[in-house]
Amino acid sequence: MRTGKNARGIAVTGAALLALTACGGGDEGGTPAAEGGDGGGGEKLVNVYGTDGNMGNALGESFTTEGALAGMSGTTPLTSLSSDFTDRLMAIDPNLQDFNYAGETYDAIIVSALAALLAGSTEPTEFAPYINGVTFGGEACEDFASCKSIIDAGGNPDYNGVSGPLAFTEPGEPAVASFGILQFGEDNQIDSDATEFELAGDEDAAASDEGPAPAPPGTTSDDPLVIGTLLPLTGNLAFLGPPEVAGARLAVQEINDSGGVLGQPVQLVEGDSGDASTDTASQTVDRLLQQNVDVIVGAASSGVSLTVIDAITRAGVVQFSPANTSDQFTTYDDNGLYFRTAPPDTLQARALSDLIINDGNNTVGIMALNDPYGTGLMENTVENLQAAGLSEDSIQTLTYDPQAANFDSEIQQMVEFNPDALVVIGFEESARIIEGLNAEGIGPARD
Repeated sequence: MRTGKNARGIAVTGAALLALTACGGGDEGGTPAAEGGDGGGGEKLVNVYGTDGNMGNALGESFTTEGALAGMSGTTPLTSLSSDFTDRLMAIDPNLQDFNYAGETYDAIIVSALAALLAGSTEPTEFAPYINGVTFGGEACEDFASCKSIIDAGGNPDYNGVSGPLAFTEPGEPAVASFGILQFGEDNQIDSDATEFELAGDEDAAASDEGPAPAPPGTTSDDPLVIGTLLPLTGNLAFLGPPEVAGARLAVQEINDSGGVLGQPVQLVEGDSGDASTDTASQTVDRLLQQNVDVIVGAASSGVSLTVIDAITRAGVVQFSPANTSDQFTTYDDNGLYFRTAPPDTLQARALSDLIINDGNNTVGIMALNDPYGTGLMENTVENLQAAGLSEDSIQTLTYDPQAANFDSEIQQMVEFNPDALVVIGFEESARIIEGLNAEGIGPARD
């Protein structure tokens, strides 16, 4: 395991192995499947993996054949959410199917509110320098009310969020993060009983600057903290919208139940991010800025955020994403105003490559969405696989256009490569890709 000293390693062995009719056959001498052969039995064991863009129950709704996704496993930023927290989310939205990024959205708003309390101001450029420091050092607390009590007493809070340890680095992102290792069952839904958790990263990489001296306890403001959301209500990540929206509403509700921020209730203005193929996000950002929001929570898609980050941060407003994972944001010139509770793909790549290696794969094919999320996660995963000992020629990668009429050419490339493991990094179009893989006998569907 190449996860930091705080990581809790897991080995997922066999559970995600899929018995598939070999395309191109195996070694006639009966080489074990983990070494690229078919074991002499005419079948090859293949692992099929997904990532946070497709490892959700919404993907299963695209399939009517039982077992079409059975055994497909993968990674997503996810912590072991308490039943108390999920019950509170369900009270906000009883129809939730998944909780992906709900905790990260909730935490983004809690951290922003605590930073405003420390700054004694709801002016974004005033409280942004306190955001990192909310997540490390000081006295540990796990909810807004207890953290606010520490601030009211003149202390320094160390907020441990529902989405994980947080502990932000200097660029404003988690130094260590929790990942869920998920697996689809025969009903094409995530088998929650099979979910495992792994930490990747190292808290020692967190920043040390906790920000300027805090405002005197009891400071109030005539200006309320206004939170805008830029979350996927439509588009190819719309399945992430409901849990993120629920997380945002729950955070604001609980902040206001605890007295609000600087004597004023927090206001929430909701907006749709759409996806990168539309200008929905730009229109929403324009509207939110006109409504004088102090923080924009979103977008979920890294590609969408890259289209609006300059407009937000140059306006002097904080952008706080619960789901951006592209490592481009780590070094982005954001005027110190961009933050994220989701970990960069450098961390997810470690968790994903650990899963692939622990399953005994020696050859890996990766099909990635051609956008900053897809290409970034693919490249980081390849780097980690090679660091684990896989040779360059044992890994084949390709990118695809999510708007393509079909993915026949890309699927055929993977059929010809005939890998031990196949990774699909994408969004809702993953359903069409997996249907094509199943039709060729290299997808997760069992015979």
